[in-house]
Amino acid sequence: MRFDVVTLFPELFAPHFTVGVTRRAFETGQVEVKLWPLRDFADDNYRRVDDRPYGGGPGMVMLAEPLERALAALCADRAAPAPVVHFTPTGRRIDQALVQEFAAGSGAVLLCGRYEGIDQRVLDRHVDLELSLGDFVLSGGELPALALLDGVARLQEGVLGDARSHEQDSFSDGLLDCPHYSRPEVLGQGDEARPVPAVLLSGHHADIARWRRQRSLELTARRRPELIAEARSAGRLSPADEKYLASLGL
Repeated sequence: MRFDVVTLFPELFAPHFTVGVTRRAFETGQVEVKLWPLRDFADDNYRRVDDRPYGGGPGMVMLAEPLERALAALCADRAAPAPVVHFTPTGRRIDQALVQEFAAGSGAVLLCGRYEGIDQRVLDRHVDLELSLGDFVLSGGELPALALLDGVARLQEGVLGDARSHEQDSFSDGLLDCPHYSRPEVLGQGDEARPVPAVLLSGHHADIARWRRQRSLELTARRRPELIAEARSAGRLSPADEKYLASLGL
């Protein structure tokens, strides 16, 4: 798959492609990313890509013409068309289901805005999907773009050390993940001692699976009850799940 990123700050992306487990997806080309520095498409000596908004007001607006030229160039460079994604607080919130859709697709064009935003005529003409990290404002679209690329990369075959890892992630089945523990078996001493839950040391796989499922259900019910409601509506809760939730009074 191929992602084309239109950005004023391509230098923000380069370190991400060379560190951590997800670098495997970028180094092998499973996820190809091509950066398009927007200032390369400015038409004056100052490489200007923004100007004051019509109607007045604070801040600057990203100019339409450099963006139009950048989009035309990358479309000509691609072998096939791709959806254009714009990152904005008004967009659909990114979730695991959306990341999974992208991970199974052929890529996209990621449009990273800055300043007060992008000239609306560009958005009206080109954008297919608007996405957001959440109900807060960032300085630009680069961080959401990196978050999407990271989520997509880790779902590619062979990227994670254990192919089953992402199957147990939070949201993979609509619920939050259960807690995890590693060495030492007891952390601290005396009254401060915190042992690993005994069931995880038992070697009894059925009991461990049950404990993990119940912790996942409890954590989700207490912190994100709307996810329990969604899982129930989608038929993803078993009679055992419902019995356990009832025992919690949730």
